[in-house]
Amino acid sequence: MSKMEQHINLENELENQTTIRDAFDKYRSHWKLISLSIIIALISAYFYTKYTISYYEVNASILIRDKNKGGEVSELSAFNDLEIFNSENNIENEIEILRSRRLMRKVVEDLNLRIQYLTQEGPVAREHYKNPPLVINTLENIKIDSSLSASFKIYIKSESLFELKTTEDKLLGTYEFGKNIKTPYGNFIITPTEINRKSWIKSDITVLINPINQVVDLYRSQISIEAINTSSNVINLSLKDPVMEKAADIINNLIQQHNLDAISDKNQIAKNTLNFINERMKLINTELSEVEYDAEEFKSKNKMLDMSSEAGMFLETENYYQKEILDVNTQLKLAEYMYAFVAELKNEPSLIPSNIGINDPSISKLTEQYNMLVLERFRLIKTAGEKNPVIVNLYDQIINLQKSIKESLNNLITPLKIKQKALYRKETETANRISSVPKFERVYRSIQRQQQIKESLYLYLLQKREETAIALAVTVSNDKIIDDAYGTGVKVSQQKRTIFIIAFVLGLLIPIALIYIIELLDTKVHTKKDLSVVPAPFLGDIPLSGSQQKIISGIKENSSVSEAFRLLRTHINFLLKNKNDLGKTIFVTSTLSKEGKSFIALNLAATYSLSNKKVLLIEMDLRNPKILKYLEIKNKKGITNYIVDEEINLKDLIFNCPDFENLDLLASGLIPPNPAEMLMHKKIETIFEYARKNYDYIIVDTAPAGMVADTLLLTNYADIFVYVVRANYLDKRFLRVPESLVKEGKIKNMSILLNGTDEKKGYGYGYGYGYGYGYSNHETSKNVVKRFFNRFKN
Repeated sequence: MSKMEQHINLENELENQTTIRDAFDKYRSHWKLISLSIIIALISAYFYTKYTISYYEVNASILIRDKNKGGEVSELSAFNDLEIFNSENNIENEIEILRSRRLMRKVVEDLNLRIQYLTQEGPVAREHYKNPPLVINTLENIKIDSSLSASFKIYIKSESLFELKTTEDKLLGTYEFGKNIKTPYGNFIITPTEINRKSWIKSDITVLINPINQVVDLYRSQISIEAINTSSNVINLSLKDPVMEKAADIINNLIQQHNLDAISDKNQIAKNTLNFINERMKLINTELSEVEYDAEEFKSKNKMLDMSSEAGMFLETENYYQKEILDVNTQLKLAEYMYAFVAELKNEPSLIPSNIGINDPSISKLTEQYNMLVLERFRLIKTAGEKNPVIVNLYDQIINLQKSIKESLNNLITPLKIKQKALYRKETETANRISSVPKFERVYRSIQRQQQIKESLYLYLLQKREETAIALAVTVSNDKIIDDAYGTGVKVSQQKRTIFIIAFVLGLLIPIALIYIIELLDTKVHTKKDLSVVPAPFLGDIPLSGSQQKIISGIKENSSVSEAFRLLRTHINFLLKNKNDLGKTIFVTSTLSKEGKSFIALNLAATYSLSNKKVLLIEMDLRNPKILKYLEIKNKKGITNYIVDEEINLKDLIFNCPDFENLDLLASGLIPPNPAEMLMHKKIETIFEYARKNYDYIIVDTAPAGMVADTLLLTNYADIFVYVVRANYLDKRFLRVPESLVKEGKIKNMSILLNGTDEKKGYGYGYGYGYGYGYSNHETSKNVVKRFFNRFKN
């Protein structure tokens, strides 16, 4: 393998290995733009953290008592036999109640959250919640309109006077503290606080009065209420607010309102039961008094002092039946009272007494279910209308349970009456057998039996009344507070380190993204990769030069441009190594004008001449010749003169290039009206035959192949075509021209040369030609941002 082949293989390996370095170098070249973006982002982050409102997060946790999840507490174990403490709570329902507008409205009213007192501290308004400079009150029994929305300023002139102004600083009047004043917003009494009273003089206080519904909706949307997990009955409440104490008060007050609401619901059952028992006790007490009076009258009238013991054995039997009759009568009376109470409801949902002593477990269970549904309906109807489908469904269930309770009571009363009659019959039979018992004693026994019935029923109701009173006195809420509302004091919405990190990342990514998008939209040719669509060898690239001179080769021996032309010469020689010993013709063309083909041809010829080779540079672009203009040479006859004038000798037209001993030039001559026909003349072949015999290399500057057909007329004379593509100038869509020329065989031995690349990047992969020889990069390193955006101008 030759050294040249090894060199090309090395370049290909470098090309495959520099993908990541490629991207890095591409963005590194715009370091000024990226640095500026980062600085702007960090400055913006600084002002954002300084002039935006900070928020603090406050959290609290409560335990919902639920016996199915172990929520009951040991301090209530003494009352486990009381049904008032055996209710069950649904965690999801309790969360919805905590979120209800009704409870939040109570919180807003209790804490007076509608009114805010603000002072301006720089660009940020600070709210004074705990210790405001002044307080707005209303007259007794007069409340601020719940829909009022107002904002005004209070300027404290002295300890006793203040000015009332609009937010636009329009004066509404001067008033004294503590006196009732009439304002466009209503009648108020404004009083200053005693805390730092003098320090607020000459200060403006902004007062905001918000509609209560707006405040309720605001805090309902901001507060977070969630169960910790599905297996736990612990609820976590959190709220973010600029004033940490305010957020804590809102959460604590919400828990308090929820507790009071739950206690109110539970007390309602106990109160209804207590009222029912009291009414029955009054009735039984009257009946008992009447029976006792009858007994007293009977004893007094008949002078009865002691009972006869003659019928003791019969009396024992009679006592047994009397006990049974007593139990049956008690159950019958309770069932009848209960039936009458339920019948009076008349399809109206209302709580009914529970656990009053009826032995039938089915009735107790139905009563418990009925009360739970009525209580649930009472709770839900507070937040929803009566026409709500859930409320209607609960009403239907309650009415059905009323009917079931009445039927069950009726079914209980009937067998009790049958049993009562049977017991009375047995008692009568026993009484008849006591023939020796005096008539008066039998009558007294009857009176005494009625007395015992009334007395036992009275004592039973008295016991239940005490149980219900105890339950009412010690009723507890559904909640047990695990942690009161607390906040760490750390700003949750403005963490400076995070904000600055985000700002730095955005400052870095935004210009990178912008550059990426611009390059996606950019259709210009920039690097060797863009030329991969053309099936032709790549000769290399020529970097931009900061010099205004047109001939670079030989002037700055160690410049990156000179090294690029030397490398180009080497690559061309490698492609021409199999050609004959006659002069080798190198044609230089491009797709469009202004791609630098004349500059390439001139400097390539100069580079070859420096290697002690005889070089002829032919200006074959008859339409727009530029080489003589570059060399500042005027009025030289050339090819067109040779073709049209038979007397002109070709040797007389060739002249030496200044400063280059081995470089000769053949000008194009006058611009003809028919350049294509000129290039088809037989003298063109004569020119190339002469050049091949007398020169080592013939460099031909031809017309743009993508614009005219002139170059295609000369393809037979070329050993190699150097197709110049200008970086950052030619649209990629024009690469179809050289692609089709190669694929269709119109131009053979074509090689691509990229002209005008960034001198610091070489092939665009971050390696160049200077190798630190002292060539200054000043011209190409400055104005990076300007050159970046100049891509759109090409």
